[in-house]
Amino acid sequence: MRGTLIIVLKAPVAGRVKTRLGAEIGYGRAAAMFRILTKRTIAEARKGGWRTVLAVDPPSAVHGAARFWPPHLPRIAQGRGDLGARMKRMFDVAPPGPVAIIGADAPGFRARHACAAFDALRGADAVFGPAKDGGYWLIGLARKRPAPELFDGVRWSTKHALKDTLKTLPQDFDVRMLETLRDVDEAGDLSEIGPLSCSAVR
Repeated sequence: MRGTLIIVLKAPVAGRVKTRLGAEIGYGRAAAMFRILTKRTIAEARKGGWRTVLAVDPPSAVHGAARFWPPHLPRIAQGRGDLGARMKRMFDVAPPGPVAIIGADAPGFRARHACAAFDALRGADAVFGPAKDGGYWLIGLARKRPAPELFDGVRWSTKHALKDTLKTLPQDFDVRMLETLRDVDEAGDLSEIGPLSCSAVR
């Protein structure tokens, strides 16, 4: 069954995205960097045979702000709540079949990572792409069995996010891990972008 790859995005407006990074390098530069990361991520996502969906914020961006993202890709609103509540909703509303959710802030993401995730979900219940900071850049579910406590009590934006999320899965879930990547949250992470992209926002 065809899989769905959901990319979680915010409109790249200064002061609304990557605020932790913006506090260090300036909010305009942080927003410009996020535009670069978003463009890269969408370009890689479009290389596979899966269905690609954008989960966007603010809700008005579902029908507006076309200049930020390819207009032909389907969009859904992220909705309210913390990251866990929003991702749980994404899993609930996605079409039948395996679903993988990624952000747009892991510059090392390539189409082959999504391929590996969907390959893993043929036999596993869940798959994660661990991040170097203790979080994760991808979570995927086969959705063949329920996970009613998914994301309950996860300490988001901390080094505990991945471990906490694993604890919310049923104990008998078969869980696979992908390659560890770095996501960009702070100025020290910018070395992962590459010199050409960094120079574009100086």
